[in-house]
Amino acid sequence: MSEKNLLGRRNFIKGFGAAAGVALAAPAMAVSEKADGVKWDKEVEVMIIGSGFAGLAAAIESVRQGAKDVHMFEKMSYFGGNSAINGGLYAAPGTPMQKTEGVKDSVDRMVADQVKAGRGVADEALLRHVAEHAVEGLQLTLDAGSEYHPYLQQLGGHSVARTYQTTVSCGAGITQPLYKECKRLGVKAHNRSKFEGFLVGKNGEIEGVKMRQNYHFGEDQPGEVLNIRAKRGVIMATGGFGQNVDLRMAQDPTLTAEVGCTNAPGATGEGMYEMFRLGAIPVHLAHIQSGPWASPDEGGFGYVSNYTIFNFPHSMAVHRLTGKRFMNEIADRKTRADAELSCRDEKGEAMPPLLITSYKHSKKHPNTKKVLKYDVGWKFDSVEALAKHFDVPLKPLKEQIAEYNSYVKSGDDKQFGKNMTKAKGKYIEAPFTVVRLWPKVHYCQGGVQINVKAEVKDSFTGKSIPKLYAAGEVTGGVHGVSRLGSCSIPECIVMGMTAARSVMKA
Repeated sequence: MSEKNLLGRRNFIKGFGAAAGVALAAPAMAVSEKADGVKWDKEVEVMIIGSGFAGLAAAIESVRQGAKDVHMFEKMSYFGGNSAINGGLYAAPGTPMQKTEGVKDSVDRMVADQVKAGRGVADEALLRHVAEHAVEGLQLTLDAGSEYHPYLQQLGGHSVARTYQTTVSCGAGITQPLYKECKRLGVKAHNRSKFEGFLVGKNGEIEGVKMRQNYHFGEDQPGEVLNIRAKRGVIMATGGFGQNVDLRMAQDPTLTAEVGCTNAPGATGEGMYEMFRLGAIPVHLAHIQSGPWASPDEGGFGYVSNYTIFNFPHSMAVHRLTGKRFMNEIADRKTRADAELSCRDEKGEAMPPLLITSYKHSKKHPNTKKVLKYDVGWKFDSVEALAKHFDVPLKPLKEQIAEYNSYVKSGDDKQFGKNMTKAKGKYIEAPFTVVRLWPKVHYCQGGVQINVKAEVKDSFTGKSIPKLYAAGEVTGGVHGVSRLGSCSIPECIVMGMTAARSVMKA
């Protein structure tokens, strides 16, 4: 394979991996039934389906609000869901670290950034509710034992630095402490438990669910189905559908099985499907976000993603065909993903662009060692070696580096208007670290419509479906066309807490 066409068949296969193959088949559909005459096998006070950020936060807050019998069900063999493997990035306005670093921020400013990224169709009321309670949600994670790096990051589309990141640089730094806190509080957690449908009362209220026990993902299931009554209500925290290729392609035919995905294999959307069948309003299903920080050289989220998220503010992205920059490296995700996808060779074939960083700056992030160790990134002692390795025209590349460094010095990016605050004093100079960029499906903005109480709206009545709540990626409309990075965890945590408060007041 030539050096020029580095995104060959082998890397595509390595990128989307076995998990995407599992998701090629549509998930087995759940079917809801009337609760009339149902023999209940079990009764619980609060039922939570899903064990990611939203489900865990809902479980903890339910107990804090006085619940005595909280049950959390997870269809996979492990707890944490897709949340455990995300980037561990949490945005909030008015945090103690912002005050320490002298960053001026506000709820209004964070909401404005998200509304802009959402292209005018984001749900401002929900964004404001999350922003107003984001610090409270952050405190919940700290109380449970989550630990964060002692510095803030400014992610693409954010007008200021407001993002915390776990010290382990992934979502497990939050899900594991929250899960331990759930166990400490007496929450009953059940894995290998697959939601099979709602059991609906005479007035349309959710009386309970059908739950399959001993479920093994991707296999024929002989396990017993139990009818479980939820005394106060059901909180759906079942996540997105990024691994459901059929549903992805129904919304966007370009998102085929050869498009990688950062999600866990269980992100297939059955819970969302069944809420639609029940009458929930579908919102923004076609807005599926690809992460512009991903690499074609590794599967899933990988090591490169967090590496690039940290380094984008003080790095330079170049097209290998021209040696020139082609985007604002900290624009919102959709803007960058679209720009990267436009990087093609003379034949129109994919040509993953390069992110070039000075090693002395990149090495401050712990993933740099792993990126180099596992050969998904490269280190070069000269610009000549870098250009030769990737077949980039040397003269234009040298000129671009010099031009970019002039922007670092002046603080004014005349090419793409990049905010250079985090690039101050960080010039692009040898030795360099380099990774390749290519977007992967990461987040589904679409899902069921909810209000600021986390109640699921009914398309038939215009009111809320009684005793049904939802939080996290299974909901839709919150972020609009493009979600800003580090805004999903506060959304999940805050709306999980909100759902718990609502179910306890019902």
